[in-house]
Amino acid sequence: MRLSLLQPVIERPGPWATVYADISYDTEDAEKQQELTASATCAQLFALGADEATCGAVHEALVTRRGGEPGVHTGRVLFAADGVIVLDTPLPGPPATPFAAWEPVPRVTPLLAAVGDDPVCLVVRLDRNGADFAVRGETGTEDAGRAGGDRPIRRSASAEASERHFQAKAENTWERNAGELADAVREAFESCGAEAIVLIGEARERRMVHDKLPEPLRAITYESEHGGRAPSAETDLVERDIAQVRAVQERDHIAEVADRFRTGAEPGGTSTPHAAAGIPALVEAAREHRIDTLLVSPHGADIARHIWVGSGVDQLAVRGTELTSLGETHPAAARADDALVRAAAASGADIVVVRDPDRAPTGGLGAILRWTDES
Repeated sequence: MRLSLLQPVIERPGPWATVYADISYDTEDAEKQQELTASATCAQLFALGADEATCGAVHEALVTRRGGEPGVHTGRVLFAADGVIVLDTPLPGPPATPFAAWEPVPRVTPLLAAVGDDPVCLVVRLDRNGADFAVRGETGTEDAGRAGGDRPIRRSASAEASERHFQAKAENTWERNAGELADAVREAFESCGAEAIVLIGEARERRMVHDKLPEPLRAITYESEHGGRAPSAETDLVERDIAQVRAVQERDHIAEVADRFRTGAEPGGTSTPHAAAGIPALVEAAREHRIDTLLVSPHGADIARHIWVGSGVDQLAVRGTELTSLGETHPAAARADDALVRAAAASGADIVVVRDPDRAPTGGLGAILRWTDES
């Protein structure tokens, strides 16, 4: 999961106002409904202990439509502290349960569950002329450059010998061009951090470029039978194909992580397990920056349990007295899922939301470790 979205709220101290709002206002009195929602939300935050400045910032944000609304997004999440909106981001859809919270740690876990793993694809629109590259993720499409010239080599339908000679020469040239395009695809893939490649274009040209990619890339390269390089070829079918590729990548990544966790967590064998489960073990691993990948199940029994946090993101404990003995003067109770997500993200760990209860860790929280105390 790409956690750059959370960076503004990871290191900043709280307390935090968190708001998950349904913004699907599609009635004639939409502005009135928007104002009522904003007022009710701020009244709830104030009752929970939020300061007036933070409540005011939240109210102002909720009565102001984000760019691109309405219709594009029907959900929205706000994180605010010290009278400032630190992060205001759309959700893929309305939140399952809109809510407002005032807590020591921002309520980031529902955002991760809503966004999902967000695998990034390199979309390559190609023809004999060259290729255009774009990076596609949950937040949209980003231009990633192009390769090739402006003059395609066209095959002739003539049966004359001279034309056949030209065709053969053109095919040899295209063979070289396909190799050069494959190199350009590899370079674009390595520079953009994508997890999959989608080739769009004529079938023969897609296949030639596909076959010239290095073996590791061929395994994660998919071909769309729809669309082409020209912008006019942008169709709903192309979008569907890209969405399907991203869904496959997300499913496979979650399955791979869940299998790694299960293998590491199982007893037996002579090697030390590189996995942790249960609140005490996870708190210790997060405090020591040993979490490589944190697994979170939205419906686990442990996610809403309270642990104790201090002023630093890695100051976590099962009991408040542990932090007091370490010099923390104001330990505060926080949800285990949000506190562990924040600590894991701050240490550079990956975070994976596992919705399948058969694959999820017991209690809903688990971790693959970078190392163990016995390592």
